[in-house]
Amino acid sequence: MEDKKNKKKTLTISTNITKKIDISSLSRDGKKSFSIDKKKPYRPPRDNKSSSNTGNFSKPSSSRQNIVRKFVEQQATKNFIKKKEEKASNKTKLKLGPQSARRDFKLTVSRAMNVEEIEIKQRSLASVKRARLKEKRNETASDEKKETVKVIRDVKIPEQISIQELSNRMAERSADIIKFLFNMKVVATINHIIDKDTAEYLVKEFGHNPIIEEIPDLEVVKKKNKLGEKLEKRPPVVTIMGHVDHGKTSLLDALRDTNIVSGEHGGITQHIGAYQIQTEKSQVITFIDTPGHAAFTEMRARGSKITDIVILVVAANDGVMPQTIEAIQHSKAAKVPIIVAINKCDLPSKNISKIKNDLMKYELIAEELSGDTLFVEVSATKKTNLDKLKECVLLQSEILDLKAAFKGPATGVVIESKIDKGKGPVSTILITNGVLKRTDHFVCGNTYGKIRAMINYEGKAINEALPSMPVEILGMNESAFAGAEFLVTESEEKAKEIVEFNKSNSGSSKKAVIKDTTTLFENQSNKEELNIIIKSDVQGSSEALKTAINKIEHPEVKANIILSDIGMINETDVSLAKASKALLIGFNVKPNAQAKKLAEQQNIEIKFHNIIYEVLELVEKSLSGLLEPEIKESISGSAEILKIFKVSGAGRVAGSKVLNGELKNKSKARLIRDGKVVYDGEISSIFREKNQVKEVKNGLECGISLKDFMDFKEKDIIEAYLSEKIDRQI
Repeated sequence: MEDKKNKKKTLTISTNITKKIDISSLSRDGKKSFSIDKKKPYRPPRDNKSSSNTGNFSKPSSSRQNIVRKFVEQQATKNFIKKKEEKASNKTKLKLGPQSARRDFKLTVSRAMNVEEIEIKQRSLASVKRARLKEKRNETASDEKKETVKVIRDVKIPEQISIQELSNRMAERSADIIKFLFNMKVVATINHIIDKDTAEYLVKEFGHNPIIEEIPDLEVVKKKNKLGEKLEKRPPVVTIMGHVDHGKTSLLDALRDTNIVSGEHGGITQHIGAYQIQTEKSQVITFIDTPGHAAFTEMRARGSKITDIVILVVAANDGVMPQTIEAIQHSKAAKVPIIVAINKCDLPSKNISKIKNDLMKYELIAEELSGDTLFVEVSATKKTNLDKLKECVLLQSEILDLKAAFKGPATGVVIESKIDKGKGPVSTILITNGVLKRTDHFVCGNTYGKIRAMINYEGKAINEALPSMPVEILGMNESAFAGAEFLVTESEEKAKEIVEFNKSNSGSSKKAVIKDTTTLFENQSNKEELNIIIKSDVQGSSEALKTAINKIEHPEVKANIILSDIGMINETDVSLAKASKALLIGFNVKPNAQAKKLAEQQNIEIKFHNIIYEVLELVEKSLSGLLEPEIKESISGSAEILKIFKVSGAGRVAGSKVLNGELKNKSKARLIRDGKVVYDGEISSIFREKNQVKEVKNGLECGISLKDFMDFKEKDIIEAYLSEKIDRQI
């Protein structure tokens, strides 16, 4: 209480100011405090009469007071700003003791100012704060107004690129690219692969400069024999083509003195076979036999591309057939000369003149008709004119002047590929240039390896292969695709480098390729799908099966090949068939022991076939099973309602007369009123003279009750019918 009383006395001012104000004396909290002598407290006069007592009082001059006030204002402003700036750093500072609190009540000049001056000072400090805030706002606004300059980049575009990689090269968000594609009705993710055309379009749309990457200079890929290198004459490569069952393989057997036909399933060739024969003059000719079945279009096309001469086999009794025309088209597209071999000339039903006339439509004109196409009439069974056919081949090869390099690294083409149980991946290679040696490192499409063994067409192991020679090679890391280019490399490292390049540009290892942003993601149909897994013996058969199955079309169902591969059926195939409910087909292959056991445990049926049209029939039958059966209805009888009456236990019964046919109890029936079907259900009971009967025939009267229906009216027609489900076929 005493302290409070003392604090109240601080406003008393002495009549005599004996000391000067010591501005240098500061309190601990940084505030200026001024002590004034208060020994003689000032007492103002009670009235005007006591003015004599004020003679010793002298007020401080106004100029001195203004100086002090100005100084104090400046110091207070500085302290306020300083405290605001150091507020964050002073969070950990210790709180001051009670002395500091007492100092806050100490008289200072600023506290001694009148109220008006304090308000002016406070407004001044607030204006400082507002000024600082305004300055900050102006700085923020100026930063926002600064225009961001877009960096235009040169973006390199390979043959194929993922959306993620493209976004990195453009320095754009992948989400923006995906959104852009979505606006174009293309649903994609960052892992989707797009081709160079699509990538170029996106780069331009995002304001960058697209640069198409050139294919790296891989010496082995472009490696060819030098022009100055000596070239030697090589044997011709002849492909035998034609319609199925026109005698292609039989003709080749006759030329080779072998019996290949006996080993063919169903009497038709389903693989590409490559062989060599020697003429009487020790001249070598390489023959390639292609299948004639419609499903093997790709095989025939591949055969025409790797050949020098095409022998078109036409049966004398059948004439020009669809696959004959197709073979002509493939040969002309490959710009390969054609020799027409009219087979089966020993048959009495032959019509050679008709064949020649029909072939004229396709610009194959015989020499006797002023053309340049060689025609040879042969008989494979009688071995007639085979020497003449060989002479025509050699004559044509002389005109073509076929040459190749017999030195240097070998190049070639894959004719066929398969997986052998004991040997692993095996490919049939046709050497086009150079010499292939045992232990050579090679690249074959997306595979590589080192040759462990070479086997010729006779099944003998050899150490080197020359141009135009077909050989089987062992040593691939995986099965090669038929038609792939074969190249010898200097080392395994170089082979791996080329394979990685091929994979990156072919997109074989990618998930998906967006080729057309406008047509890729179309509305999916509601077709029922039949999942199919195909395992075949060779690559060509796998291609043919896949192509033939995809040609089976129906508006309601479709075949979906989820796997088409070569080799034996393994456990993975069986598990995939179980998970996808797929039809598992083995074409010329069998399952291994583990797969067979697993199939029995999982109750998975494996279909085995060795003839391609049997597989197609199986697929068509399976697709037919997915079709909704056709409902066929037939009217068994009808009756007209004459009167309605009630029967105990049955409710309302329609008294009717049978107009035609017969009505049976529990048969399907519909009630027709004014030409409209009011009810479609079942006859629950039929009455004849208050007795229930099983049926009632034409012309008789009866009572009819319908299941869950009693709203009968006179002149309604009750029509009984039979419905039958009929299975549909593709």
